[in-house]
Amino acid sequence: MLRLLLACLSLCMVLVFGQPAQAQTLQDVLQNNVEAVAKPSRRTVDDVIAALVASSATGIPDFLEGWREKEIWQRDADGVFFRAVEDGDGLILTDLDTAEVTTVADDDGFTQSKPNAGVRRVISSALVQFLLSDPDITRRQSALDAIGRDPSGDQLAPLRASLEGEPDADILARKQQLERQLTAQFDEDPAARIAAINDLSGDVSVEVRGVISQVLATRQFVAVDVPEGTNLARILEVGEDLSADDAYQQLVEADLAPATVSLDDVVATLTAQISDGQVAGVDVSTLDTDAARIAAYETLVASGDAPAIVLPDERAAALSAHTFYLAYTEDNADITAAAEEAQSAIAGYLGAGQTIDLTMDALSLASIYFLAAIGLAITFGVMGVINMAHGEFIMMGAYTGYVVQQVVPNYTLSIIIALPVAFAVTFAAGVAMERLVIRHLYHRPLETLLATFGIAIVLQQLAKNIFGTQARPLTSPDWLAGAWVVNDVIQISYIRIAIFVLALLFLGLILFILKRTRLGLEVRAVTQNPGMAASMGINPDRINMLTFGLGSGIAGIAGVAIGLYAKVTSEMGADYIVQSFMTVVVGGVGNVWGTLAGASLIGFTQKGIEFFNPSNTLAAQTYMILFVILFIQFRPKGIVALKGRAAGD
Repeated sequence: MLRLLLACLSLCMVLVFGQPAQAQTLQDVLQNNVEAVAKPSRRTVDDVIAALVASSATGIPDFLEGWREKEIWQRDADGVFFRAVEDGDGLILTDLDTAEVTTVADDDGFTQSKPNAGVRRVISSALVQFLLSDPDITRRQSALDAIGRDPSGDQLAPLRASLEGEPDADILARKQQLERQLTAQFDEDPAARIAAINDLSGDVSVEVRGVISQVLATRQFVAVDVPEGTNLARILEVGEDLSADDAYQQLVEADLAPATVSLDDVVATLTAQISDGQVAGVDVSTLDTDAARIAAYETLVASGDAPAIVLPDERAAALSAHTFYLAYTEDNADITAAAEEAQSAIAGYLGAGQTIDLTMDALSLASIYFLAAIGLAITFGVMGVINMAHGEFIMMGAYTGYVVQQVVPNYTLSIIIALPVAFAVTFAAGVAMERLVIRHLYHRPLETLLATFGIAIVLQQLAKNIFGTQARPLTSPDWLAGAWVVNDVIQISYIRIAIFVLALLFLGLILFILKRTRLGLEVRAVTQNPGMAASMGINPDRINMLTFGLGSGIAGIAGVAIGLYAKVTSEMGADYIVQSFMTVVVGGVGNVWGTLAGASLIGFTQKGIEFFNPSNTLAAQTYMILFVILFIQFRPKGIVALKGRAAGD
């Protein structure tokens, strides 16, 4: 290790002050260490690496890669080394200096260098150091990834030396991050370690949390008194921090108390001592109770033929006479104190980050529920129709997007086309459903519910007949792939961001239609007082038809958006119909702002429940339904109660 450290320092000198005036070829360096290269061992590998570092030879990383992979062969005739791969019975040889490739038909006359696992680990570490300044950016990135996976103290010096002159900003930032982590763990200067730990206190990445945890690693000890100079983490209380059995077992393992003797041990000891049908002067036939066996065992203890039974009082006294404690593996108390402060700061940032991440997830879920429910809110609010086929309109929109993508392979263009096409398809389906079925069932909610439920089943089966039962892909464009990553805690997929933006656009569009257009004025008039609206020349029958079509069309657009991240199947609508009705009822029937409020309440509440029970989303949905049932008991008209007809009803 000392040789390797010197080699690293030599590398730093080369990087800082330049290369030696007289350059050696790689083959020259290997010939000067021919035995160590041909038959490497853990004792000699450091000398070879030090010689390579001190030289100005080119091709050292390639040689080290080949050496590690057992691809270095020596020609017996002149001792020259090659990088080679086997080709049948022969070899394909690559000259280490010129990269000239030759082929030999037989590997006779060549000897393979076969470093063992320990030597290969040293070679890998040295290879990382060389690659840190490699002109190829992918090699530098690979070296940094290797350091991140397996950090060690000998990587610190070359990592620092490679910082100056690093041309790529992202690679430089990664090097600086790793340098701080390695300094916090391995630097010999305590002040430098403390400074690095303080620098890391605002970083919530998994790597940094791992570094701080390693600095604060502890071991459990027991002693009569805590030894002076121990970097104490905390005292353990028997019965609270560890059980009495575990504590006493620790005393036994530390040779501070005799081992306990169980009834099984008593029986085993007595059995081993049986002679002529007796043990401890007692006939074996009389040892048919635990008390008799213990009495015989005590006789063996008195004669020195068995260990003593530890009485409860003796055990309690032994526990009270010793101190159980955790001590840091790091001896320097200042370093662990800095690490504890950093860990506390990271915990605060982590809590804030988790809150932000949970809020973003809740907003995303609320936007999905809003898109799924806004069409239902319009039809249910204006017409009072319980449309159980609303989820199937969402499914129709998703399948429409899938069909468009089969015709238009450009995913961006296909999504742009799919949105209005899905609206048109589901608008037409909604109008047809209203004209053929719904208009004959007004003011008959039970018959309407049953009819729309039957239509939902028919639409599901129709989708199965056309598209099959397998999930169909609705592929998002490349610019929606991946996620917006702030740090290791805060991240959200671009598709969910797009759905959130789409929900905001629809909110604005629907408000514009309802507040700024004649259709919106007529819809609001029919919603608040259909009789008065009819007396003013408005045709409620026409408004109901257009309103039902509008709600169905919006459901189709929601299906395209939802299909970008969820599975597109014939049953996908059933996954959202319950949430859609809950959103409408909780928010307030027939009110856009109420639907938004209901979606937000349900989205945030469900994510909050999932936070406490993340492994069971079904339980979260169950609790959510119970919450909605309780909520409507106290506010039956929802968060935003509708004025007018709803108030009269």
